[in-house]
Amino acid sequence: MASRQSVRRSPAGTGGATVLDLLQPGSFVKLRNQPRDLPPFELIRCRGGRCWVRQQAWGGAVQWEVAHQRLTAVA
Repeated sequence: MASRQSVRRSPAGTGGATVLDLLQPGSFVKLRNQPRDLPPFELIRCRGGRCWVRQQAWGGAVQWEVAHQRLTAVA
């Protein structure tokens, strides 16, 4: 029996990259509707549609789990 794989369409202008390809560990991201006075979050990892982020001021032990659809890459 053949396995089924889901194909995720790439956003326009990304050169074929998926959302998770653009969000690499160590990169900085913002939440959709994030207040302007809140600095970007550092991306720790993504897995199964969830991503773990942190603020640099929080220290390495504190992380926040969010859905990857809520994240946007910082230009």
